[in-house]
Amino acid sequence: MSAKRDYYEVLGVSKSASAAEIKAAYRKLALKFHPDRNKESGSEAKFKEINEAYQILSDAKKKQTYDQFGHAAFDPSSGMGGGQGPFGGGFGGFGAGQAGGFNWSSYSSAAGGENIDFGDPFEIFEQFFGGGFGGGGSRRRRPHYSMKVDFMEAIEGVEKEVEIEGKRQKIKVPAGANDGTRLRFTDFDVSIDVGTHPKFKRDGYDIFIDQLVDFSTAALGGQIEVETLTGQIKLKVRPGTPSHSLVRLRGEGVTHLQRRGKGDLYVRLIVSVPEKLTREQRQALQNLTETGL
Repeated sequence: MSAKRDYYEVLGVSKSASAAEIKAAYRKLALKFHPDRNKESGSEAKFKEINEAYQILSDAKKKQTYDQFGHAAFDPSSGMGGGQGPFGGGFGGFGAGQAGGFNWSSYSSAAGGENIDFGDPFEIFEQFFGGGFGGGGSRRRRPHYSMKVDFMEAIEGVEKEVEIEGKRQKIKVPAGANDGTRLRFTDFDVSIDVGTHPKFKRDGYDIFIDQLVDFSTAALGGQIEVETLTGQIKLKVRPGTPSHSLVRLRGEGVTHLQRRGKGDLYVRLIVSVPEKLTREQRQALQNLTETGL
Protein backbone atom coordinates (compact mmCIF):
# COMPACT_ATOMS: atom_id res chain seq x y z
CA MET A 1 0.00 0.00 0.00
CA SER A 2 1.47 3.34 -1.05
CA ALA A 3 2.21 5.82 1.71
CA LYS A 4 -0.32 8.62 2.01
CA ARG A 5 -0.41 11.72 4.13
CA ASP A 6 -2.98 11.90 6.90
CA TYR A 7 -6.18 13.36 5.47
CA TYR A 8 -6.53 15.82 8.36
CA GLU A 9 -2.98 17.00 7.69
CA VAL A 10 -3.78 17.39 3.99
CA LEU A 11 -6.67 19.77 4.75
CA GLY A 12 -4.91 21.41 7.68
CA VAL A 13 -7.64 20.66 10.23
CA SER A 14 -7.78 18.78 13.51
CA LYS A 15 -9.66 15.53 14.07
CA SER A 16 -12.21 17.45 16.11
CA ALA A 17 -12.96 19.86 13.26
CA SER A 18 -16.63 20.34 12.41
CA ALA A 19 -18.13 19.60 9.00
CA ALA A 20 -18.26 23.33 8.30
CA GLU A 21 -14.57 23.76 9.19
CA ILE A 22 -13.60 20.82 6.95
CA LYS A 23 -15.61 22.25 4.07
CA ALA A 24 -14.12 25.73 4.52
CA ALA A 25 -10.58 24.36 4.61
CA TYR A 26 -11.21 22.29 1.48
CA ARG A 27 -12.62 25.21 -0.50
CA LYS A 28 -9.70 27.43 0.42
CA LEU A 29 -7.11 24.85 -0.61
CA ALA A 30 -9.02 23.76 -3.73
CA LEU A 31 -9.06 27.32 -5.01
CA LYS A 32 -5.38 27.74 -4.24
CA PHE A 33 -4.16 24.59 -5.98
CA HIS A 34 -6.66 24.14 -8.81
CA PRO A 35 -4.60 23.55 -12.01
CA ASP A 36 -6.58 26.15 -13.98
CA ARG A 37 -5.44 28.76 -11.49
CA ASN A 38 -2.14 27.43 -10.20
CA LYS A 39 0.31 26.58 -12.99
CA GLU A 40 3.14 25.55 -10.68
CA SER A 41 4.54 22.04 -10.93
CA GLY A 42 2.79 19.66 -8.57
CA SER A 43 -0.42 21.69 -8.21
CA GLU A 44 -2.50 19.06 -9.99
CA ALA A 45 -1.24 16.28 -7.72
CA LYS A 46 -1.85 18.50 -4.71
CA PHE A 47 -5.36 19.26 -5.91
CA LYS A 48 -6.14 15.54 -6.29
CA GLU A 49 -4.80 14.86 -2.80
CA ILE A 50 -7.01 17.61 -1.36
CA ASN A 51 -10.00 16.26 -3.24
CA GLU A 52 -9.42 12.70 -2.01
CA ALA A 53 -9.10 13.85 1.60
CA TYR A 54 -12.31 15.85 1.37
CA GLN A 55 -14.24 12.95 -0.17
CA ILE A 56 -13.53 10.91 2.97
CA LEU A 57 -13.72 13.55 5.71
CA SER A 58 -16.91 15.17 4.36
CA ASP A 59 -18.80 11.86 4.57
CA ALA A 60 -19.76 11.00 8.15
CA LYS A 61 -19.58 7.23 7.65
CA LYS A 62 -16.34 7.28 5.69
CA LYS A 63 -14.81 9.67 8.22
CA GLN A 64 -15.73 7.36 11.09
CA THR A 65 -14.19 4.41 9.27
CA TYR A 66 -11.04 6.39 8.47
CA ASP A 67 -10.68 7.54 12.08
CA GLN A 68 -10.76 3.92 13.21
CA PHE A 69 -8.77 2.14 10.49
CA GLY A 70 -6.89 4.85 8.58
CA HIS A 71 -6.03 4.54 4.88
CA ALA A 72 -6.14 0.74 5.04
CA ALA A 73 -9.94 0.83 5.17
CA PHE A 74 -10.08 2.13 1.59
CA ASP A 75 -7.13 0.27 0.06
CA PRO A 76 -7.97 -2.89 -1.97
CA SER A 77 -4.64 -4.51 -1.10
CA SER A 78 -5.21 -4.25 2.63
CA GLY A 79 -7.65 -7.16 2.75
CA MET A 80 -10.25 -4.99 4.47
CA GLY A 81 -12.77 -4.75 1.67
CA GLY A 82 -11.15 -2.01 -0.42
CA GLY A 83 -13.47 0.87 -1.17
CA GLN A 84 -16.26 -0.58 0.97
CA GLY A 85 -14.52 -0.20 4.30
CA PRO A 86 -13.80 -2.94 6.86
CA PHE A 87 -17.47 -3.77 7.42
CA GLY A 88 -18.36 -4.32 3.76
CA GLY A 89 -21.22 -1.91 4.29
CA GLY A 90 -20.92 0.01 1.07
CA PHE A 91 -19.07 3.03 2.37
CA GLY A 92 -17.79 3.50 -1.19
CA GLY A 93 -14.45 4.58 -2.53
CA PHE A 94 -13.30 6.37 -5.67
CA GLY A 95 -14.83 4.08 -8.26
CA ALA A 96 -16.33 4.37 -11.72
CA GLY A 97 -18.66 7.23 -12.46
CA GLN A 98 -16.51 9.79 -10.73
CA ALA A 99 -14.23 12.26 -12.44
CA GLY A 100 -11.39 13.43 -10.24
CA GLY A 101 -13.31 12.25 -7.17
CA PHE A 102 -16.39 14.35 -7.89
CA ASN A 103 -19.73 12.86 -8.78
CA TRP A 104 -21.46 14.82 -11.55
CA SER A 105 -25.21 14.44 -11.85
CA SER A 106 -27.72 16.15 -14.10
CA TYR A 107 -30.85 15.49 -16.07
CA SER A 108 -33.09 17.26 -18.57
CA SER A 109 -36.45 18.52 -17.45
CA ALA A 110 -39.42 17.20 -19.37
CA ALA A 111 -40.88 20.70 -19.57
CA GLY A 112 -38.87 23.16 -21.62
CA GLY A 113 -35.73 21.05 -21.74
CA GLU A 114 -34.02 22.96 -18.92
CA ASN A 115 -30.87 21.33 -17.61
CA ILE A 116 -30.89 20.74 -13.88
CA ASP A 117 -27.63 20.08 -12.04
CA PHE A 118 -27.65 18.69 -8.54
CA GLY A 119 -25.01 19.49 -5.98
CA ASP A 120 -22.44 20.86 -8.46
CA PRO A 121 -19.21 20.76 -6.40
CA PHE A 122 -17.51 23.23 -8.74
CA GLU A 123 -19.91 26.09 -7.95
CA ILE A 124 -17.10 27.82 -6.11
CA PHE A 125 -14.90 27.69 -9.22
CA GLU A 126 -17.66 29.28 -11.30
CA GLN A 127 -17.58 32.18 -8.87
CA PHE A 128 -13.84 32.53 -9.38
CA PHE A 129 -13.66 31.99 -13.14
CA GLY A 130 -16.72 34.05 -13.98
CA GLY A 131 -19.05 31.21 -14.93
CA GLY A 132 -18.06 27.89 -16.45
CA PHE A 133 -15.44 25.62 -14.95
CA GLY A 134 -12.03 26.07 -16.53
CA GLY A 135 -13.35 28.64 -18.98
CA GLY A 136 -11.40 31.68 -17.84
CA GLY A 137 -13.08 35.02 -17.26
CA SER A 138 -14.35 35.53 -20.79
CA ARG A 139 -17.76 33.96 -20.31
CA ARG A 140 -20.72 35.97 -19.12
CA ARG A 141 -21.80 34.99 -15.64
CA ARG A 142 -25.25 33.45 -15.45
CA PRO A 143 -27.70 35.08 -13.03
CA HIS A 144 -27.71 33.02 -9.86
CA TYR A 145 -30.44 33.12 -7.21
CA SER A 146 -31.08 31.38 -3.91
CA MET A 147 -34.43 29.98 -2.77
CA LYS A 148 -35.28 28.96 0.79
CA VAL A 149 -37.24 25.74 1.37
CA ASP A 150 -38.17 23.93 4.54
CA PHE A 151 -36.46 20.70 5.57
CA MET A 152 -39.47 18.51 4.75
CA GLU A 153 -40.19 20.40 1.51
CA ALA A 154 -36.76 19.39 0.26
CA ILE A 155 -37.39 15.80 1.36
CA GLU A 156 -40.81 15.51 -0.28
CA GLY A 157 -40.41 17.95 -3.17
CA VAL A 158 -42.31 21.19 -3.62
CA GLU A 159 -43.30 23.73 -6.26
CA LYS A 160 -42.91 27.41 -5.40
CA GLU A 161 -43.77 30.57 -7.28
CA VAL A 162 -41.15 33.28 -7.02
CA GLU A 163 -40.28 36.49 -8.80
CA ILE A 164 -37.08 36.40 -10.86
CA GLU A 165 -35.95 39.23 -13.12
CA GLY A 166 -39.35 40.88 -12.77
CA LYS A 167 -41.29 37.79 -13.84
CA ARG A 168 -43.25 35.24 -11.85
CA GLN A 169 -41.58 31.86 -12.17
CA LYS A 170 -42.68 28.44 -10.95
CA ILE A 171 -39.73 26.55 -9.52
CA LYS A 172 -40.18 22.82 -8.98
CA VAL A 173 -37.86 21.43 -6.32
CA PRO A 174 -37.48 17.64 -6.79
CA ALA A 175 -37.94 15.27 -3.87
CA GLY A 176 -34.56 14.56 -2.31
CA ALA A 177 -33.03 17.97 -3.04
CA ASN A 178 -30.35 18.98 -0.57
CA ASP A 179 -28.80 22.18 0.70
CA GLY A 180 -26.82 23.59 -2.22
CA THR A 181 -28.70 21.68 -4.94
CA ARG A 182 -28.57 23.81 -8.08
CA LEU A 183 -31.48 23.99 -10.52
CA ARG A 184 -30.32 25.18 -13.94
CA PHE A 185 -32.82 26.84 -16.23
CA THR A 186 -32.42 28.47 -19.63
CA ASP A 187 -31.49 31.96 -18.42
CA PHE A 188 -30.61 31.58 -14.76
CA ASP A 189 -29.65 29.19 -11.96
CA VAL A 190 -31.36 28.67 -8.62
CA SER A 191 -29.60 27.19 -5.59
CA ILE A 192 -31.67 25.56 -2.86
CA ASP A 193 -31.18 26.72 0.73
CA VAL A 194 -32.67 24.04 2.99
CA GLY A 195 -33.76 24.82 6.53
CA THR A 196 -32.95 22.66 9.54
CA HIS A 197 -35.21 20.30 11.48
CA PRO A 198 -35.57 20.15 15.27
CA LYS A 199 -35.17 16.36 15.36
CA PHE A 200 -33.74 15.07 12.10
CA LYS A 201 -30.19 15.58 10.87
CA ARG A 202 -29.35 14.88 7.24
CA ASP A 203 -26.18 13.59 5.58
CA GLY A 204 -26.73 13.14 1.85
CA TYR A 205 -29.62 10.71 1.53
CA ASP A 206 -29.31 9.38 5.09
CA ILE A 207 -31.20 10.71 8.11
CA PHE A 208 -30.03 10.63 11.74
CA ILE A 209 -32.14 10.97 14.87
CA ASP A 210 -31.55 10.61 18.61
CA GLN A 211 -34.10 8.51 20.50
CA LEU A 212 -34.34 8.35 24.30
CA VAL A 213 -34.78 4.91 25.83
CA ASP A 214 -35.63 4.44 29.48
CA PHE A 215 -33.17 2.54 31.62
CA SER A 216 -35.37 -0.50 32.25
CA THR A 217 -36.18 -0.99 28.53
CA ALA A 218 -32.48 -0.78 27.64
CA ALA A 219 -31.64 -3.34 30.32
CA LEU A 220 -34.54 -5.76 29.84
CA GLY A 221 -35.39 -5.16 26.19
CA GLY A 222 -38.68 -4.07 24.76
CA GLN A 223 -40.32 -2.05 22.04
CA ILE A 224 -40.30 1.70 21.46
CA GLU A 225 -41.79 4.06 18.89
CA VAL A 226 -39.43 6.02 16.66
CA GLU A 227 -40.32 8.97 14.47
CA THR A 228 -39.38 8.64 10.80
CA LEU A 229 -39.85 10.94 7.81
CA THR A 230 -43.19 9.28 7.08
CA GLY A 231 -44.52 8.65 10.59
CA GLN A 232 -44.04 6.55 13.70
CA ILE A 233 -42.71 3.00 13.53
CA LYS A 234 -42.07 0.41 16.24
CA LEU A 235 -38.47 -0.53 16.96
CA LYS A 236 -37.35 -3.54 18.97
CA VAL A 237 -34.74 -2.85 21.64
CA ARG A 238 -32.54 -5.79 22.53
CA PRO A 239 -31.87 -6.61 26.20
CA GLY A 240 -28.66 -5.04 27.45
CA THR A 241 -28.57 -2.30 24.82
CA PRO A 242 -25.83 0.21 25.74
CA SER A 243 -26.36 3.93 25.41
CA HIS A 244 -25.49 5.50 22.03
CA SER A 245 -26.08 2.27 20.14
CA LEU A 246 -26.78 2.94 16.46
CA VAL A 247 -29.66 1.16 14.71
CA ARG A 248 -29.93 1.28 10.91
CA LEU A 249 -33.37 1.27 9.30
CA ARG A 250 -32.92 0.58 5.60
CA GLY A 251 -34.96 2.58 3.13
CA GLU A 252 -36.31 5.04 5.70
CA GLY A 253 -34.13 7.91 4.51
CA VAL A 254 -34.35 10.41 1.63
CA THR A 255 -35.45 9.58 -1.91
CA HIS A 256 -32.53 9.43 -4.36
CA LEU A 257 -32.64 12.09 -7.04
CA GLN A 258 -31.57 10.03 -10.04
CA ARG A 259 -32.15 6.41 -9.16
CA ARG A 260 -34.64 4.28 -7.35
CA GLY A 261 -34.62 3.73 -3.65
CA LYS A 262 -33.98 5.77 -0.57
CA GLY A 263 -31.21 6.33 1.91
CA ASP A 264 -31.31 4.93 5.43
CA LEU A 265 -32.44 6.19 8.81
CA TYR A 266 -29.94 5.86 11.65
CA VAL A 267 -31.39 5.87 15.16
CA ARG A 268 -29.01 6.59 18.02
CA LEU A 269 -30.44 5.11 21.21
CA ILE A 270 -29.71 7.32 24.21
CA VAL A 271 -30.32 5.53 27.49
CA SER A 272 -32.06 7.89 29.88
CA VAL A 273 -30.96 7.63 33.51
CA PRO A 274 -33.53 9.18 35.87
CA GLU A 275 -32.27 12.11 37.92
CA LYS A 276 -34.69 11.45 40.78
CA LEU A 277 -35.86 8.07 42.06
CA THR A 278 -38.79 7.12 44.23
CA ARG A 279 -38.10 5.21 47.41
CA GLU A 280 -39.30 1.99 45.76
CA GLN A 281 -37.09 2.54 42.68
CA ARG A 282 -34.05 3.27 44.79
CA GLN A 283 -34.64 0.14 46.89
CA ALA A 284 -35.07 -1.97 43.76
CA LEU A 285 -31.77 -0.71 42.33
CA GLN A 286 -30.01 -1.35 45.61
CA ASN A 287 -31.32 -4.90 45.56
CA LEU A 288 -29.96 -5.31 42.03
CA THR A 289 -26.60 -3.95 43.12
CA GLU A 290 -26.40 -6.57 45.84
CA THR A 291 -26.88 -9.27 43.19
CA GLY A 292 -23.84 -7.99 41.32
CA LEU A 293 -25.67 -6.18 38.50
